[in-house]
Parts: sequence; C-alpha cells; structure tokens
Amino acid sequence: MDNEHIERARLVERIEKLRRERRAVILAHNYQPGEVQDIADFCGDSLDLSRRAAGTDAEVIVFCGVHFMAETAALLSPQKTVLLPDLRAGCPMADMADAATLRERRARHPDALVVTYVNSTAEVKAASDICCTSANAARVVESLPAERRIIFVPDQHLGDFVARKTGRELILWEGFCPTHRRIRLEDIEQRRREHPGAEVLVHPECLREVVEAADGVLSTGGIIRRAAESPAQTIIVGTESGILHRLRRENPGKTFVAATEKAVCPNMKLTTLEKIAEALEKNQHVVRVPENVAAPARRALEKMLRVS
Repeated sequence: MDNEHIERARLVERIEKLRRERRAVILAHNYQPGEVQDIADFCGDSLDLSRRAAGTDAEVIVFCGVHFMAETAALLSPQKTVLLPDLRAGCPMADMADAATLRERRARHPDALVVTYVNSTAEVKAASDICCTSANAARVVESLPAERRIIFVPDQHLGDFVARKTGRELILWEGFCPTHRRIRLEDIEQRRREHPGAEVLVHPECLREVVEAADGVLSTGGIIRRAAESPAQTIIVGTESGILHRLRRENPGKTFVAATEKAVCPNMKLTTLEKIAEALEKNQHVVRVPENVAAPARRALEKMLRVS
C-alpha cells in the first residue's frame, strides 16, 4: 500500500471515530468527489439528503455540498448542528437571486406567485410562496391557481422547461447554472456519433436545445433511477460529472459517458476527507439561519413537501 492509500485509510478511520463520538451523519451530494461519496451515510440530491437527515437521530449533520444545501438542512433540522466542510463552497446560481430584488419583482407583478427552486438562499426562499426541486417543479407549478401568473426563481432554464411542460406562463428570473450551461448541443451530437444506440439523459438546468436533444430530462435522482432501469448498456450523462462515480458504482455492467468533460462544478469539488475530519473535530463552519428568515423559508419548503 503506497503512502497515499495509507493516509486515506487513516483519514477514513479518523472520520469514523469522530462520526461515532459526535453522533454525526455525513451527507454527500451526487456531485461530490468519489472519495467523499464513498464515506457518506447517504448520497443524493440536496432536498432528499436534508429530509433523510431530519429523519435520523443524529445530533450533527456534515453536509458535503454547497452552502444553500447546508442551509436547507438547517431549516429542516433546526435542533441539529449543521456543518459545511468548506465555507467557500457556494453556488453561483443561488447568488444570482437576492431577496431585495425579488421583492421589487413582486411589486411589479402583484398578482404573481413566487416559485423558488431549492438552489437558492434561505432569504430568497423566505421571500417566496413555495419552493420546488428539479424533480417536482412541474407538479408544484400545476398545483397553483391557473389564473395566477408565476415568478420562477432563479434558474431560467429549469423555468423554461417547466413552462413548456405545463403550458403555464412563467416570469423567468435571469439566473442559470454555469456548469450545466457548458453542456452544448454539439457535445450531445458528438457523443451520439461516438456511442450509437446510447441513451442520453440530461438535467433540466441545461440549455433548451440540449434538453430537446435528450432521451430523458431528469433530476439527479431521476437520472440515477433511470440508469438502473434502462435497457441501454451505454448512457450519455448531461449533468455535473461527479454523478458518474455513483452511476458506475451502482451499475457495474453499464458504460456511462459524460456529455462533456467541461461539466465540472469547482465548488462541489472543494470538499475533502481532511476537511470533513476537521469540521467534526473542531465543530467548525456551523451553518445557522436566523429565525426571522428560517420561519418563512421553512413554510415555503413545507408547502412544497405537501404538494409532493
């Protein structure tokens, strides 16, 4: 065993010890580095992970993801300590919406309801009527009164997908995911030429032309489920490349190909085993949401959960 593997084994052992001592649960988003996913108690998308954590008897949640995800966990588990291994792990799309601008937009459209994607800050959720995920966005929109217009925040591409799927008029925010925007139609076409007969699964945060060229448009959880069920032996995946680790681990008989090697979120790659161990050891980077923000943000999430 080389030094790198010895050091990794020591880190894993240290994390295991700290996890038991702190009564902690470690959550890893599907886009996290493979070694982080491998030591997590649960892997999944941001909301599913937060709900799982809320249902455990853990006292500490280590959220291996980005800041808005840790905030969501704190909203749903206010009695637990939520740790983010690296405070620099933000989300560019979440940063494209702020509560003050949303309030101004609402003032310009007083008849409209606000549907906010969970990829947003707690303050923006608090200024919204209801939240949604990429998996349930269409269902949430369809649950709202047909006569009401809808402001959809912050991802314009997910909003465009939902508007076309539901036939509802949506006022789209100008936000987007830089990682998913790097996936282009020519990437899909090139991969299809390289892998004839492959199934193409993409995330709805992708550009419209990429969505229209795909065989399936699904959330990360949906991609994972479809990959397991699909008769296709080769699947082209149009989302952040971290998901390939889990897909390959759970489906060893199939081939998974990234739509493009450029679909990498640098913020998702900030988490390391060393940072997880330090967070547990030092109780550092606690994520809290002030109650005046948490209460209305939690209501928006709870409304979504009732629809789901």
